[in-house]
Amino acid sequence: MKVSEILQVKGNILFTITPDTPIADAVSVMEEKDIGSLVVMEYGDLAGILTFREVIRAIHTNKGALGNGTVRKYMDDHPITVTPETEVNEVRRMMLEKHSRYLPVMDAKTLLGVISFYDVAKAVLEAQSFENKMLKAYIRDWPAEQNEE
Repeated sequence: MKVSEILQVKGNILFTITPDTPIADAVSVMEEKDIGSLVVMEYGDLAGILTFREVIRAIHTNKGALGNGTVRKYMDDHPITVTPETEVNEVRRMMLEKHSRYLPVMDAKTLLGVISFYDVAKAVLEAQSFENKMLKAYIRDWPAEQNEE
């Protein structure tokens, strides 16, 4: 299974912000849209990603307050990215090794979407469930052995 298959199922709704967006506005969008990340775009290019991890860091840095800074101050400006052709097992390895819950999907310099740890887990579970059903159907329909005399 490839990243492109996960994106097909997930759909193509994507929320982005600019680095100069106030952090409070970014958090409002994340809450309103019930999402855990926002891709940061600047001049049509990927500039970074803002996840709840960076939001927590902002609150910690500001001693319990969100603060008045911009997204640029807190975003991850070197996010790990994947392509549509990346295999899901490679994505799982990357997410686990780098502790990344969200990965932008890039086709050259074009942002295609974001996949989350949840998206990957759901896709793997659905694939395993389908395989399981197919194996059970195969076993159930196993041809009866004929007695050789």
